[in-house]
Order: sequence, then C-alpha cells, then structure tokens
Amino acid sequence: MPHSFGKLAFTPAVKQLQEQHGSRRQYERMESQGVPQDKLTSMEIDFLQQRDSFYWATTGSNGWPYLQHRGGPKGFLKVIDDHTLAFADFSGNKQYISTGNLQTDDRVALIFVDYPRQARLKILGHARAVEGDEAREWITRTKDTHYPARIDRVFVIQIEAYDWNCPQHITPRYTEQEIQKTMEPIRIQIQKLESENESLREEIARLRSK
Repeated sequence: MPHSFGKLAFTPAVKQLQEQHGSRRQYERMESQGVPQDKLTSMEIDFLQQRDSFYWATTGSNGWPYLQHRGGPKGFLKVIDDHTLAFADFSGNKQYISTGNLQTDDRVALIFVDYPRQARLKILGHARAVEGDEAREWITRTKDTHYPARIDRVFVIQIEAYDWNCPQHITPRYTEQEIQKTMEPIRIQIQKLESENESLREEIARLRSK
C-alpha cells in the first residue's frame, strides 16, 4: 500500500502539536490529497545519484536511536529502481551498531543534503544487511572500481515514503571539486593575464635595450 510521508511521520502527538500551532489543516490536505511519496521520480533519482554522503538513523533494541554518517565517491548510493536503494558498507571501526540495530528493527530514516543548492531529501524505509554468498551480486552492483575501500556487506533499502524538506537555514557549503570547477574560468583568466604581462615586460625590456 502506498504511503505518504505524513501518514508515517505524523503520529497523534505530532498532529496535536500541529493543531495547536496552526499547521494541521495544511498537512492534513497533504496527507489526503497529495501524491503518494513511495516511488522515486526522475528528480529524486538524479538528486540521489549526485550525493557523496548522507546520514541515516536506526533504532536499537533498547529504544535508543543511532545516527550515522555514510560517505563515499559521488554516486556510491545506487538507485536500483524507483523504490529501492543500495550502498556498499565500507570497512570501518567494527562497532556494527547500525548493522546490529537492523536485526531487531529494520526501519531507517535517511537525510540527504545538497548544500550548494540548499536542498534536502528525507527518506523513510526498511533496510537489511546483505552478507555472505548473497552479497556477491550486490557487491558487484554497488562497487566503485576507482574507490579502494574494502566492502564488508551491502545495505539494501526499500523506500516507504520520502519528502523534500524546507530549504531554510541550510548554510551553503562547497566541496573542493565544486570550488575548483567554479574557480576554473578565473584561473584561466589569471593565466592569460600573467602571460600578457610577461609579453609586455619582454617588449618593454627590448625597447629599453635599443
């Protein structure tokens, strides 16, 4: 059954607070009339394929949530189809908190942020860790041959719902690659000016030597 983000996230306590603060009517319309947000469109797919990091949350058997950063080369998160994501679990500190939490509660929440464009996407879903012989095919599908990290397992996520979050209060930040791309025309112009200056200096020196 298709789910909207609100149907999963807006618990009775949340709805009560929305009512108290005047936003319930707006979100009620979103729940009843909005398009089910359980299948990715081309816009979400393109956005996800450009990410080089995200955060995801799991919940332990003791009820405590655990938030973890995941990163890799751009596109390390693979969009398998319009409701399935997968990414390689690179070898790390061997705490296994997220992996262990999924054994008792497979629900996950993810947030992806594009800082330069001040955009963020939230996803709710069910995740499982694929290991052993079953992981071979998944490792092939998620491996980046240009990234040398060792893969321990693959996480596969079935999307239940997603939502584009408000862009307010996102501070624009840029990666080294993004800065270099932006600065490239300026770098070329500086090189051109330096070359012209050098030619002028040589011409002045030549005229003075006569």
